[in-house]
Amino acid sequence: MAVDEATSSPQPTLVRTLGLGSLTVYGVGDMLGAGVYGLMGRAAGLMGNAVWLAFVMAMLVALLTGLSYANIGSRYPRAAGAPYVVHRAFRAPFISFLIGLGVAASGLTSMATGSRVIAGYVQSLGVGLPTGVLAVGFLMLLSLVVFRGMRESTWMNMLCTGVELSGLLIVIGVGVGSWGSVDYFEVPPPEAGGMEAGLTLGLLLQGAVLTFFSFIGFEDILNVAEEVKRPRVVLPLGLMLALLIATLLYVLVAISAVSVLSYRELGQSKAALVDVVRKAAPAFPPILFTAISIFAVANTALLNYVMGSRLLYGMSRQGLLPVFLGRIHSGRRTPHVAILVLLGVVLTLVLLGDIRQLADATSLLLLMAFVVVNGALVVLKFRPNEPRGSFEVPVVVPMAGVLVCLVMIIGRVFGPGADARAPLIAGGIITGIGLLYVLRRPRHVVVEEGPEHP
Repeated sequence: MAVDEATSSPQPTLVRTLGLGSLTVYGVGDMLGAGVYGLMGRAAGLMGNAVWLAFVMAMLVALLTGLSYANIGSRYPRAAGAPYVVHRAFRAPFISFLIGLGVAASGLTSMATGSRVIAGYVQSLGVGLPTGVLAVGFLMLLSLVVFRGMRESTWMNMLCTGVELSGLLIVIGVGVGSWGSVDYFEVPPPEAGGMEAGLTLGLLLQGAVLTFFSFIGFEDILNVAEEVKRPRVVLPLGLMLALLIATLLYVLVAISAVSVLSYRELGQSKAALVDVVRKAAPAFPPILFTAISIFAVANTALLNYVMGSRLLYGMSRQGLLPVFLGRIHSGRRTPHVAILVLLGVVLTLVLLGDIRQLADATSLLLLMAFVVVNGALVVLKFRPNEPRGSFEVPVVVPMAGVLVCLVMIIGRVFGPGADARAPLIAGGIITGIGLLYVLRRPRHVVVEEGPEHP
């Protein structure tokens, strides 16, 4: 039991329910999401038959930050681990405050966007209710699941992951008979959109920038550290397994897609994987992919909700946010106040309407957070007497993580198709967080290791 400093009375804590298997499923479900169903067509239009290489390149880029997060999780397995290590490294509460709320903002916009996507899918099935009503109803249901507990959230995650995985396995299954039918290193010629003739490093980097967000989920995994059994060992192993499983699935799906349809057809398709199945297996009912997409989007929203509530809880316990956000429900053992606050914020975002520009802006904030967290690990590795974890990486790994995340930021701000509004909105969000910090002005931020985690 923890102790509430305001009342000096014992307070309930989070419950450790996640083992290696459930944590790996949690990570795989987080990384798969629904994005691959729409992303595959765009990626194939850019990379041609070599689209599978874009996912491999993106995985290698993401792996650097993933290894850093695995190292952090084995050293400091706690909720709001990223703000914690940032403050532990730099002793700058504002930077920790900015990183924590920036990551939370990314999750909230993803939830709000996903709820409206789900409303659209449900309407396509013949339900005549307005988008706002369906989106709000979905979020209310989701909040009940997250409030009930991590065990219930894990069950829902496993169900959704199983459904979205089945969709990818269907694509692989219907396409495997066509494997070997094309040149898997063929790329579009320059006049068709390719950067240069042939497969170049520049083209690979552009493909990696496009597909990079198919692999992130480090924050979500790190923030449930206080609900993981033996987190110093299980957390880094689960994170790495999830990344490798997601990579294998993406590569197999990409090879199947370009084996069935030409990359030109895929690039022009609005539902690339559905079109792949429609051509390879005409008898397969397309409506099932609508259902699969609903589960995939719901899973992403669920995991962002869990992540956000644990992030606010952890930041509260560190002194970065008000104490009440760190309250744990005595019966359900969940951060119920943080869950309720997040529900209010995301409902507001949903009622604002289309927030895709806001979502793009917060994805930039997430990349900035990766830069700072990698940098914090570099500092902590050079500092004597810092605790070592069961999973340690050479200091060159977080250094390289800083570099590649900066490249990702540059690619998203200045690359082909970049929208100048996203960095402007990101700057506005940072300014808003700065104003909140001035109003909040944390007086005491906890930097000690705290109770030993098993």
